[in-house]
Amino acid sequence: MGIINVTPDSFSDGGKYFTKNSALNHAMSLIKDGADILDIGGESSRPGAAPISVKDELNRIIPVIKLIRRTDSVVLISIDTTKSVVAKQAVEAGADIVNDISGFSLDKNMPSVVSSLDVPVVLMHMKGTPLTMQKKPHYDNLVGEISSFFLSQINIAKSAGIKTEKIILDPGIGFGKTLDHNFTIIQKLNEFCELGYPVLIGPSRKAFIGSMLGLPSHDRIEGTAAAVSAGILNGARIVRVHDVKEMKRVVTITEKIRTAA
Repeated sequence: MGIINVTPDSFSDGGKYFTKNSALNHAMSLIKDGADILDIGGESSRPGAAPISVKDELNRIIPVIKLIRRTDSVVLISIDTTKSVVAKQAVEAGADIVNDISGFSLDKNMPSVVSSLDVPVVLMHMKGTPLTMQKKPHYDNLVGEISSFFLSQINIAKSAGIKTEKIILDPGIGFGKTLDHNFTIIQKLNEFCELGYPVLIGPSRKAFIGSMLGLPSHDRIEGTAAAVSAGILNGARIVRVHDVKEMKRVVTITEKIRTAA
C-alpha cells in the first residue's frame, strides 16, 4: 500500500503532492514501483494535527481519485478518512477501500455507510485523536486493550451489516503509542492476527524509528525496512509505506523466508 498525502502538513511529505497533477504523477510512480493499493488522504493525522472541514477534505481528494481512476482502472484505491460523507463520495468517485484511522470511533454514521458501499474497511486503533494522541499515552495491557477495541469495533461493523471478509485490522503504530509500545506491537503482531482478520501495519518513516536511530523522516528507510520485515514475519498481510520500490523488495524476500519449506 503506497501513501499519497494530498495535504500541506503531513509529517513526512506534506505539501509535495498537494496538487492533483503532482498527486497523479506520484501515483503512477508508486504503481510502477509495485504498489497494489494507493492510500489517499486529505487530512493530516500527524501528532498534534487539527481536524479540517468535510468540504476542504473533499476538495483535496475527490479530483485526485477521479484522475487516478481515469488513468488506471486496475489499481486499488483506499480512502484514508474518518468522515462518512468523505468515504461515500470517495468510493463513488472510484475508491475501493475505506481506511478509517479512528476505527469507527469519530463518526457514528461510518459503519452504516461502509456497509451500504459494500467495500473493505480498515479499522485502526488510535488512543485519542491526532491532536491529543501523543500526550503521555498509557496502557495497563497494551495488546489486550487494543484487542478489546478491535473486538468491540468488529461487533459494531457486523451489526451494521459489514461482511466478515471485508474487515481489516490495523493496531495503529504511532497513534497514541510510546516508542516502546510501537516495538511491542510489531513483536506481538501475531496476537492480533489470531483474531482472524487480515492485519495492516504502517510503520513507514515514523518517529519511533527516528527516535531509535536519531534520524529525520526522510532518512528512515532502513529502519522502516526492518519494521516491515518483522511485521510480515509476525503476520502482517498489508504494509502501508512511502518508499514502495524499496519496500516491495523487502516484502518479496521476507515473504520467501516466511513461506520457505
